[in-house]
Amino acid sequence: METQLELARQNRVTPLMQRVAEDENMAVEQIVRQVAAGRIVIPNNPGRSGQKVVGIGTGLRTKVNASIGTSSDICDIALEVEKTRVAEAEGADTLMELSAAGDLDAVRRAVIHSTSLPVGNVPLYQAFHDTIRKTGDPTRMDPEYLFDLIEKQLADGLSFMAIHCGVNRYTIERLRRQKFRYGGLASKGGTFMVAWMEKTGRENPLYEQFDRVCGIMKKYDAVLSLGNGIRAGAIHDSHDRAQVAEMVINCELAEIGRDAGCQMMVEGPGHVPMDEIQGNIMLEKRMSGNAPYYVLGPIPADTGAGLDHITAAVGAASSARYGADLICYITPAEHLALPNAEDVRQGVRATRLAARIGDISKYPERRETEKMAALARRDMQWQDLESLLMFPEEARRIRDSRAPEKAETCTMCGDFCAMKKGMALFAQDIGGDKQAPGRSTAAQGGGA
Repeated sequence: METQLELARQNRVTPLMQRVAEDENMAVEQIVRQVAAGRIVIPNNPGRSGQKVVGIGTGLRTKVNASIGTSSDICDIALEVEKTRVAEAEGADTLMELSAAGDLDAVRRAVIHSTSLPVGNVPLYQAFHDTIRKTGDPTRMDPEYLFDLIEKQLADGLSFMAIHCGVNRYTIERLRRQKFRYGGLASKGGTFMVAWMEKTGRENPLYEQFDRVCGIMKKYDAVLSLGNGIRAGAIHDSHDRAQVAEMVINCELAEIGRDAGCQMMVEGPGHVPMDEIQGNIMLEKRMSGNAPYYVLGPIPADTGAGLDHITAAVGAASSARYGADLICYITPAEHLALPNAEDVRQGVRATRLAARIGDISKYPERRETEKMAALARRDMQWQDLESLLMFPEEARRIRDSRAPEKAETCTMCGDFCAMKKGMALFAQDIGGDKQAPGRSTAAQGGGA
């Protein structure tokens, strides 16, 4: 089977490319060129029917990923299915199933069957989980079992995988020479792989046999997302030598994988101060040949726990603005607890809004909906405004809970409504595109 990347290089338009073009309102020829160049990926395992088609990459709307999964403290398949459904209902574009406890095969299959979103995972989680259950010692993991597991999980219908290929002995040495870190290691998969290499004295098999990883991924036309196992867990560790070493390696691997015909993404940092976000994205794009960039947050402060969906949304808006292509949400529970369904809801909403803010800065030509919303708000056309909002049900709930005495206003200002007074003063001066379509000047000034 040929991958979307290989087909695009033959200038062949596939149904997936056509659908991405339609969804993004772009010429299909442009999508084909960008897929062929490795600047757009389409995670869509052909072995799983009924998936949502999602394009990720240059020129496209910034996408949002939601992550769910069990832990050793909370392991409930029904809860994970509920979180999956909430994530899809709230508008997530992709889903990562990151369970680390329980019957991982059963959890993964239940999640895949409960959503139409492209689903990804981190295969190292199950590799180490199963090794611990079998031997009691994660450092006894058999690399052959890891490769077999990657294929087994892909056969279940996964469309992308975060695989920690860039964690190697060179990156570990950088951690030692810089006297470790303020925030320690933040990646579960990355940390367990470091422990395995330290105990065995061997190189990371995912790095050492990278061509084998790509070969398995190609069989399922799955996107290989190069995991960020040495990402910073504190802003004071951002862009330290260990993180940058892994980033350089991952960008090289993205080029190697792309040359082999495998769809590739690079994963980005966790905690990054605001002033470094633009530079981080510039480095990834330049070093990887503009491979799609999948970022976690980023989180630009270390003191927002409890509201880190907001902390991360601030970083995500800037990240989207400067070229990130897929953003993994952060929930209010980040750093504190396993997310519940409401945490998932709030995380997806905050990240979608952040991506929208970044996109309308990155793509000024896509601001028409913002203009129409402003006109509807100005003219106090509440139903029109609601239809244009990202979260109409939430807006309606708030307005209905504090209904105004006069229906055309809201209880923020009441009789002192600035919009109403402004229309009374300037209704006869409105013209051109400042007159909302379908509403006359007289109607706009009505009731004033």
